[in-house]
Amino acid sequence: MKLVLTEFVTLDGVSQGPGSPTEDTSDGFTRGGWLVPFIDEAFVKQTSDWLQRADGLLLGRRTYEAFARDWPQITDPDDPFTERMNSLPKYVVSRTISEGDWQPTTVLSSFEGVEELKARPGGELQMHGSARLGSALLGAGLVDLVRLVVAPTVIGDGRRLFEQPGGTAGLKLAKHEATPSGLMLLEYETVGVAPVGEYEGVSAFV
Repeated sequence: MKLVLTEFVTLDGVSQGPGSPTEDTSDGFTRGGWLVPFIDEAFVKQTSDWLQRADGLLLGRRTYEAFARDWPQITDPDDPFTERMNSLPKYVVSRTISEGDWQPTTVLSSFEGVEELKARPGGELQMHGSARLGSALLGAGLVDLVRLVVAPTVIGDGRRLFEQPGGTAGLKLAKHEATPSGLMLLEYETVGVAPVGEYEGVSAFV
């Protein structure tokens, strides 16, 4: 399976609490719900299409517990995500829990378990949220594709994507589009370590 990291971020890189003011208030965060004003039909269709490609969800413990609390409570038959989210196999990378109650759930205690999942046949093993785990897996060279939904807003506070120290990652833009509301939908393929160089052009850059 291909490991795909999907993240919603602001222009200043915040990934915390995109969907609701109460989604994630850890560390005193009070600016949740920043994605909601920009959700439009094009965004819903694209994210629904992405979810249909998943053969499993890979989550960190905190995201898993939030999803396990919220998704089973959504009963709207017209919601394009609920049935898929609740029925897909869930894999949680954690050393602090041994089982989960959002079935079907498997707990993985190490990155070796992630590598074993990637070796299985299938489509996409998708990570949603789980920014800390995603950053670590990206630095370890285990992420194949990064999908970013970038909202045209700056909120100035909150946990930022990729703020955790780790290895580098080179990325190649594979696809991009904008929704009518101004969301940027970006797909990047990973291409090894982040490249560096030295510019030898005009003196204005010196």
